Amino acid sequence: MKVESYLMFEGRCEEALDFYRSALGAKVGTLMRYKDNPEPAAGQGCADGSGPGPTPEMVMHAEFTVGETTLMASDGMGSGKARFQGISLALSPASEAEAQRLFNALADGGQVQMPLAKTFFSQAFGMVADRFGVPWMVVAPE
Repeated sequence: MKVESYLMFEGRCEEALDFYRSALGAKVGTLMRYKDNPEPAAGQGCADGSGPGPTPEMVMHAEFTVGETTLMASDGMGSGKARFQGISLALSPASEAEAQRLFNALADGGQVQMPLAKTFFSQAFGMVADRFGVPWMVVAPE
C-alpha cells in the first residue's frame, strides 16, 4: 500500500502542471480531462454551490513525478478556490545550491514563509507557498 498526495487546484491544474515542469523538472504522465469521461456525473456545478463546476477542458485527473515521487492533481470541481491547509510538500535536494534554485523557483509568484537558511538540521531549509498556495518545505541534508 502507498499513500500519495492528491492536489486539487480548483481550475488552475494545467497551469500548475506547466509551472512544476518549469520550476521542478516535473514530468506529466497521465492527464485526463472532464470531456474524456465516458460516464459524466449527473448534474452541474460544484457540490457546495460555490462555483459553476468543471468545464469539459478542465483536468479531471493527472499524475506527475517530481524526482522519484508521484503526485496526483485535478481541477476538482473548478470552484476557483484552492485551499491547501494543514499540509506541506517537502523537497529534499542533494545540495545547498540545488535547494536555493528550487526554493527560488517555487517562490516566483508565491510567498516566502521562512527564508532559506542554514539550520541545526539542514545546510539549507526554507518554507514557501507557491503561486497556487501549495506549501513547500525545502530541506537540503546536513
